[in-house]
Amino acid sequence: MAKLRHITLSVDDIEKTATFYEQAFEMKRVRVSSVAIMMSDGVVSLAIIDANKNANSGARKGLHHMGFLVDNIDEAAAKVEQGGGKYAGQIKEIGGGPRSERKYTDPDGVPFDVATPEHARKVWCIPA
Repeated sequence: MAKLRHITLSVDDIEKTATFYEQAFEMKRVRVSSVAIMMSDGVVSLAIIDANKNANSGARKGLHHMGFLVDNIDEAAAKVEQGGGKYAGQIKEIGGGPRSERKYTDPDGVPFDVATPEHARKVWCIPA
């Protein structure tokens, strides 16, 4: 069964946004780079990416995508594609490849990804 496990925001000022979520919701920083800050409440991850510098942002702002944790990536991919989802590639500059993470758009064009527990632990920095 798939579980919603992360949401990504694309913003102009990652530090300002991260500070807001720390103060307002007591989220914790679990991974920081020059182009992203990963936060977590212990269950769900909030990725805050720099809209102007992160290779994955597409230079768009706001809700960027959501991510689902799946037990079997091939089975999940088949269900997504059978339901009308369209394959949209891999996350840039993060290892793992199509065996651990795949990006899609739903029938309305909303982006999301499916990922294995190993990917979630490594990249989203959440228990999986």
